[in-house]
Amino acid sequence: MLADAKIFIQGLLAKADVRTDGSRSEDMDVHNEKVYDRILAQGHLGLAEAYMDGWWDCDQLDECCNKLLRARLYTDRNWHGVLPMLKAKILNLQSRRRSQKVIEKHYDLGNNLFAGMLDPRMIYTCGYWDNVDTLEQAQEAKMDLICRKIGLQKGQRVLDIGCGFGSFCKFASERYGAELVGITLSKEQANYAREMCKSLPIEIRVQDYRECSGEKFNHIVSIGMFEAVGYKNFHKYMQIVNSNLEDDGLFLLHTIGGNESTTHADPFITKYIFPNGMIPSIAQIGKSIENLFVMEECHNFGVSYAKTLRVWYENFEGHWHELREKYGQRFYRMWRYYLLSCAGAFEARDLQLWQIVLSKQGVLGGYQSVR
Repeated sequence: MLADAKIFIQGLLAKADVRTDGSRSEDMDVHNEKVYDRILAQGHLGLAEAYMDGWWDCDQLDECCNKLLRARLYTDRNWHGVLPMLKAKILNLQSRRRSQKVIEKHYDLGNNLFAGMLDPRMIYTCGYWDNVDTLEQAQEAKMDLICRKIGLQKGQRVLDIGCGFGSFCKFASERYGAELVGITLSKEQANYAREMCKSLPIEIRVQDYRECSGEKFNHIVSIGMFEAVGYKNFHKYMQIVNSNLEDDGLFLLHTIGGNESTTHADPFITKYIFPNGMIPSIAQIGKSIENLFVMEECHNFGVSYAKTLRVWYENFEGHWHELREKYGQRFYRMWRYYLLSCAGAFEARDLQLWQIVLSKQGVLGGYQSVR
């Protein structure tokens, strides 16, 4: 079986111009010949776990993944995707109880990990690299872009769904004089955000978006949270946003997007990084806003995420000596694979980053796009 698997997998890799034990930085350096059987049996999960176990290496992992994805070598239409698809069809994987799982698995890993990886504001979403040079500048540019897109004015009240470490709340309050309510399911994030935002007109709540009712906000933003909502809840999510938004307000949705509609996420990401998450398609978002919102614009800057992820990886590497004892070598390889394989996916245009501006009744005279 091993010889046949090796020939088959090497043939697939050749279609993407990736070699095993080649001399180029994007080639795979195989340490264990069983890797071929593992990839054949488990698809991308086998490839990722084999990397985590040290069965293969690659000097330029992001470019390797970029090539594999550009060649469209794996797809959910094979049998590896059947079980996750059926599970997602039968169950609501993003129910209130299950939504807590991703918080415990990922966002509560420890603030020291994220502090070592992110910019000083602790922003864990894509930066906007338009005429800027540093991660800090890219993240400030992204937050300012959001404020300008919603036409934020002094004294206006804004709801931030999935506020993370409170970065946008703090920025919008300090720079634009807004009042904010930020909600998150992570107690670690909430504690950090409250400390960072103290003395500002900001309220940080540990709250599920489904518990938002009876309030009105001038604007609502959701920055990197929609990926945890799940296709069974998309329309309900939009109904809740609609009910909490003033009639003349704007809702900005900042989300990773996929090129085709699916019901589940990549098996490696699901198992190790974001349990029960999924990437929405533009069709699924469009369906979810029917009779609720007018789509004023959709701005795609997914290639900025590739650059953001690479800088996060460089920061992670630079601080690994401080994190090694707590997290260990297998976590290091898992996290490296996560950051660089995702960078490759955005570079390959397999993943997108959309900022979508929505209004309840359509902006009279038309919405003026902001860049």
